[in-house]
Amino acid sequence: MSYLTTPTGLTRAPTGPAPLGVGVPGFAHPLLAPTEWAELLRCCRGAGTRGVAPVHWAVLDVANGPGARPDPHCLPAVARLRETGVQVLGHLDTGRGARPFGELISDAHRFLEWYRVDGFWLDRCPTDRTLLPAIRKAATCLRALREDVYLVFAHGSHPCPGYAESADQLVTFAGAWSDYRFSQVAEWTADYPPERFCHLVHGVPRTHLDEALRIARWQGAGTVYLTDRRSAVPTGTVGDAWESLPGHWDAFVSRIGTGVSE
Repeated sequence: MSYLTTPTGLTRAPTGPAPLGVGVPGFAHPLLAPTEWAELLRCCRGAGTRGVAPVHWAVLDVANGPGARPDPHCLPAVARLRETGVQVLGHLDTGRGARPFGELISDAHRFLEWYRVDGFWLDRCPTDRTLLPAIRKAATCLRALREDVYLVFAHGSHPCPGYAESADQLVTFAGAWSDYRFSQVAEWTADYPPERFCHLVHGVPRTHLDEALRIARWQGAGTVYLTDRRSAVPTGTVGDAWESLPGHWDAFVSRIGTGVSE
């Protein structure tokens, strides 16, 4: 299992098994995925009880962003989630750093005004150093919009370390199980606690859930989402793999709720 090896520039991230929680990177619209939203709400309400995983956050994506007007189906769904104390994050597509700053902030304002989101999911966030100043500028502006805003940078792979200074959490893996089981963690991540990192993995068979959770703990991730669905879209986006409920949802959340030994 190569996640236990240490090539140059890569290492095991911080000390020992990390406590895990669930991050939901974006179910389909409540009209198209009523079961998914109902299960998410059930899990949020039961978080902290035996065998039920804590949900750290859930992403709201109405129409690749907030949409043109408040959605009458999303409004009550989001309100119910927020009542459980779970953070709801508005989906902002950065276009790998190419999206105009004004459009990004305009979408953020609509998410806050219409859905009272707790923070933002910066999808397709760039990873290279040259675009870091633009993302830092956006993050500073987003934090000024409301108190205690929570920011997740959805890179999908390890960015340059400077991005960690502007985000509450970084998605350092988003991709297929076939890649995840042989993945490595960047050495610099050992300087941060597990709650700063999230892993999203699709195509995980039920029989490999325990192994996937061990990899996440070993690599120092504090938030995970594992699904047996497969994606047909580029790695790192909120795509079709995340939109429907995993076939092994109950097994997934119960394993996090009870823990998986090393």
